[in-house]
Amino acid sequence: MARVAIVTGGTRGIGKAICESLRDSGVTVVANYGGNDQAAQNFTAETGIKAYKWDVGDHEAAAQGCAKVAEEVGDIDIVVNNAGITRDGVLHKMSYDDWHEVMRINLGGCFNMAKACFPGMRERKWGRIVNIGSINGQAGQYGQVNYAAAKSGIHGFTKALAQEGARAGVTVNAIAPGYIDTDMVAAVPEPVLEKIVAKIPVGRLGQAGEIARAVDFLCSEEAGFVTGSTMSVNGGQHMY
Repeated sequence: MARVAIVTGGTRGIGKAICESLRDSGVTVVANYGGNDQAAQNFTAETGIKAYKWDVGDHEAAAQGCAKVAEEVGDIDIVVNNAGITRDGVLHKMSYDDWHEVMRINLGGCFNMAKACFPGMRERKWGRIVNIGSINGQAGQYGQVNYAAAKSGIHGFTKALAQEGARAGVTVNAIAPGYIDTDMVAAVPEPVLEKIVAKIPVGRLGQAGEIARAVDFLCSEEAGFVTGSTMSVNGGQHMY
């Protein structure tokens, strides 16, 4: 029987590429999304992958959503915590709501999804959790104290939970993407984007598929000896 995976923030960008890559590897995939119903409908029509709507930052909603997936699709073997938002601004202009919402979704979402799925993985003696961090959680970024803190927290969360799951056959890893050619990066003003690319040794933005293939490996049977690791996929921009 095929493994069942949930990819949060799975209907667009990197999440969509991850869904497609896991599907092509024989995994039964469902996507979670938080708000854009039209994008989710388009995603399902294009890929044939079911999309379930809930707010990963809401603890009860995440628990209920995962329970529904388990009932309708099957026990959840793989969780990819990809959902994330930005609310950028320098600290002296950043509101508490901007801080809290990024922490609630980007970091709290990882906790909520793991809390819902980790116990079942341990009982079945197999599981994969992959958390999508960021180069900016490793190196920091001007105007992103909230985002950098949340993503940095993901890397620590990964290492700690990996120790809890290791003997039960549950691996927990993170991927720290650099600048990837997605809608979020496309919104960066061209002069700023040129400066970013100039700092990437390979001389280009990354592609969503490159992140997806890394996730695909970490979710595979062959990756059972890899846990507590953060894989940096950033074109050499930050060698951590």
